[in-house]
This record gives sequence, structure tokens and C-alpha cells, in this order.
Amino acid sequence: MNSSSLQVSWQWLSVLGLVIFFFTITSVSSTQPNLLRLSIRSQTLQREPATFSESVSEDFQTFYYNQTLDHFNYRPESYTTFQHRYVVNFKYWGGANASAPIFVYLGAEADLDYDLPAVGFFTDNAPQFKALLVYIEYYGKSIPFGSRKEAFKDASSLGYFNSAQAIADYAEVILYLKRKLLAENSPVIVFGASYGGMLASWFRLKYPHVAIGALASSAPILYFDDITPQNGYDSIVTKNFREVSESCYRTISKSWSEIDRVASEPNGLSILGNKFRICDQLNNSGELKEFLERTYDIVAQYDDPPSYLVSMVCGGIDGASEGNDTLSQIFAGVVAYRGNSSCYNTGNTTDYPIETIEGWKWQTCSEMVLPMGRGDNDTMFPPAPFNLTAYSLDCTSLYGVPPRPHWVTSYYGGHDIELILRRFASNIIFSNGLRDPYSIGGVLKNISHSVVAIITVNGSHCLDMRTATSTDPEWLVMQRKAEVEIIEGWIAQYYADLHAITKLNDPV
Repeated sequence: MNSSSLQVSWQWLSVLGLVIFFFTITSVSSTQPNLLRLSIRSQTLQREPATFSESVSEDFQTFYYNQTLDHFNYRPESYTTFQHRYVVNFKYWGGANASAPIFVYLGAEADLDYDLPAVGFFTDNAPQFKALLVYIEYYGKSIPFGSRKEAFKDASSLGYFNSAQAIADYAEVILYLKRKLLAENSPVIVFGASYGGMLASWFRLKYPHVAIGALASSAPILYFDDITPQNGYDSIVTKNFREVSESCYRTISKSWSEIDRVASEPNGLSILGNKFRICDQLNNSGELKEFLERTYDIVAQYDDPPSYLVSMVCGGIDGASEGNDTLSQIFAGVVAYRGNSSCYNTGNTTDYPIETIEGWKWQTCSEMVLPMGRGDNDTMFPPAPFNLTAYSLDCTSLYGVPPRPHWVTSYYGGHDIELILRRFASNIIFSNGLRDPYSIGGVLKNISHSVVAIITVNGSHCLDMRTATSTDPEWLVMQRKAEVEIIEGWIAQYYADLHAITKLNDPV
């Protein structure tokens, strides 16, 4: 697989990672800020899943497990089953006889076809560990009730679509696969990126008998209730832009009122549409502002080396011809990032799979309620406070049931995490790049000797999970090295414990 196809694949995985925590805003609540919805470069998004799977190595074999619909009660309908897809790469595995480890990637809110070629950390390190590589789908082709239409029909069917059921599904597949391969003594490490990273950390907490450790990359498990400041995400976006260019930051900050001013003029929306080459007629100035906010959020979240997208956008804004007005400068930033197109689509979606759109909309209206907002003059964006009452009412109007905004912290924890996990948890790596706006909701300091935070000052969203390249900066190389060394320690300790217990139980 060539590097360009890998980059495209990772962009899709990135976009369908935690990028969509609030892509449902327009359909949920006007009180919510426009935080990084499902949109990035159009040439990337219009690729279909099959395009990516064609480039995946023949080493990946697809299987289906007869999965139970509901793991948490014993009503007859709970025993309904569906075909749950998982993929295995046996190429590097040392085998069951050697109790060689099993690395499990926990899929999140994207079709598994997007993940396979993108999670390079797995294939880069599998030979060293002689690891079996397993990828388990969450969203994608693993659809209960026989069809997408039935699965997403209403809250009665969507009610089974939640994180607790998902990690129970993962446990079922892992335990089944270990039995099937006669690999009961093979240690399991789970990995996840973004929302999948949250699932990986929660999996380790809930199923320590299944996985001996977890690597949770860019997992904002603390962005619930009042644990993290509501404006945290956009504060980091603002910080990233301001560090690159003070003039760029100031131009963006004053552009919002200028957009509203032009929009209020006769034919103002047409003027704005023409200036920004918007493909469809603008219905209001908010559509343009959301498009720009989404652009700034994306480039901040994925400000990766060597492209450094924030610098790219600010280079366009600051490099606009002298004497250009504010909005011309802003448009120059759009062109710098998105390319010089005949027109730009401001919509939130193009060819996204229905399970990603509808599934995540349901989850953000049920359990994944991240209270993200911003006030007056605390970021470079216009104010957009979080209003839980309005949010709940809008979700109720969509599904007939209100969200449970405090359930995640009730079920998985989050408050006083340093105190609680110090004794309760073990063997979790929380990795974060501090230029990732979601890092504000992550675990950023060590909790114990085995629940550790690995942070990089210049890192971006899920960067450590991607394939290593010759252009990787030294700090990224060292981050991945540290993660590998910690995992080596977990496995070595497991083998030592296994040997000691086996020896103790052997008859003399």
C-alpha cells in the first residue's frame, strides 16, 4: 500500500474518529457550538469504503461472530443475534503454544474498512511482539435487526446502540476467538483511537479479566459533566492559531461580526456566497460561519507534521494581497487549506454511511453528551453557550426520550479520577498531543505507576496510532517508543505471573 493511499485512509479514520462528537448540532440544538463536524477535504470524503478495502493486504481475513443483541437482561428478545464482523491478521503471530500476545483494535464510529489500512501502530509493532492482530467493528456492517432501516428506525431499536453493549460485544468476540484458537494463555492488549480510545480505557476498567492492558489514544474521557471547562476545546483551537500568528488570530476573531454585517445588507447573503464561492445559496450567515468554524477546528485537531495545517491556513490569511478586506483574507485561508476550487460545499455531510450519521446522532442524544460551549470573548469564535435544557428538549423531540447526560460518569467514572483510579485501575496508557483540542478532556498526568499519561507538546489527534514514517519528528518517535516499552513491561509481567502460578499449581 503506497503512502498516499495510507494518508487518505487515515484522513477518513481521523474524520470519523472523535471529529464528529457534535456533527449533529444542526439537527439537535441551535444552542450548541459548531465543533468539528463530519467534514474535511472533499476529495477524501467522497471516497467509498470499498475503495479503501481494495488496498488492504491479503493478510487480513474477515470473520463474523454470532453476537447477542442485549447482554444485560434475560428477556427473550435479548437473545436475538446478529452477525458481528471482525478481521484478523495472523501474519506475525507466534502462536497459541507460545502464548503469543493478541492485540485488539476496538472499532468506533466508522466502518472497519476505514480503520484497517490506517492504524499503522499495529502492523509496525506486531513483528516485534509476534502479536495476533484483531480488529473488531462497532459501526459498519455489523447491523442487528436484519437491516439498517430496522436498526435505526426509532429509540426502541436504537436503545441497544450504546457503549456498554459495545464493549460487552468486544469481550464476547475476544473470549470466543481465544477459545477457538486455543489461546487462553495469550495476553490481550486493547487499543483505541479517539472515541475508540475511550472505549479501550473503559474496557480495561470493566473487563480486566479479558485484557491485561489498554492504550487509549486521544481519549477525552473527562469531557463530561463539569469536569472539563465547556470552552476547553475551542480554547485550544484558539491557542493553536494564536501561537502560529497573532495577526491570523485577530483576523479570524473580527471576521464573524463582518460576516453578520455583510449578511444584513441588501443581497448580503449572495455577496457572501459569491465572495466565498459557496456552491449553494446561503440561507443565513450561520451556514458560512459554521463552515469556517469547522475548517478551523479540523486544521487545529489534525495539525500534523509535516503539513502543519494551522500554518497553512494562517499563511493564506496573512499572505493575502495587501489592502484586502477581512473577508478576502479569510477566503484566502480557505483556499490555502481546501485548494482553489470553483465552489465550496458548506454542508456537513456528503457520502457518509448512514450508521455513522444516524448512529452517532443517537449516541450524542442518549449517553455521549459532551457539554461543549463557549462564552463571550473567551475564544476566537462567536459565543455559543451550552444549554442542557434546550439540548435535552431537542433530543426528546427527535427520539421521544431524553438524554442521560450524567450516565457516562456514573457508569465509568470520571470525577476524582486521580483518587479513584490510583488503587482501582492498572495498565492503561492515556496518550495525548497537546495541540489536539480534545486533549483538554484527556488524562494528562500519571495516576499511578501503571496508569500513565504520555503527552507530546506538539502532538495532534491520534498521531501516535498512525504508521511511522521517515519524516516523523523525534518527539513522535520517542512517544511511540515509550508506549511500546510500557506494553513490553505489561506482557513480561503477565508471563512471569503465568509461569509462577503454573509452577505453583503443578503437582510435585
